[in-house]
Amino acid sequence: MKSVTIVSEDRVGLLADISYILGKSSVNIDGLHVDVIGGKAVISMEVKDPKKADDILIRNGFKTTDPTAIVIKVSNNSMEKITEMLELEKVTIKGLNKLSSDSNEGIFAINVDKPRKATKMLSPFLLGNQDAIY
Repeated sequence: MKSVTIVSEDRVGLLADISYILGKSSVNIDGLHVDVIGGKAVISMEVKDPKKADDILIRNGFKTTDPTAIVIKVSNNSMEKITEMLELEKVTIKGLNKLSSDSNEGIFAINVDKPRKATKMLSPFLLGNQDAIY
């Protein structure tokens, strides 16, 4: 299963709209995690066909992250430690975007040259991990 991540202003009915749009296009949501930070909803969905889901969502006005990005949630002062950890393991960061944040924590999308290795290293911080270490 692959995930699609949506970043949107938080509002009532957001999930209903997303599930309706995907459902009418025969895209089943197999897993779902939502975090709301700084007024933004960051929704990570597990789907069988992420390309199809991404295309449908974009056509309907939703902003999605790069499907190859690793989405993590960390305290705002931990991002430097994350980048140092990746550099020590010779994982090159190709892109880093802050998706949302408040005064305590942030959600970031990271693109790297070795995604499998980075995903394994960052597993405690992955969006949706209830045992996240900050």
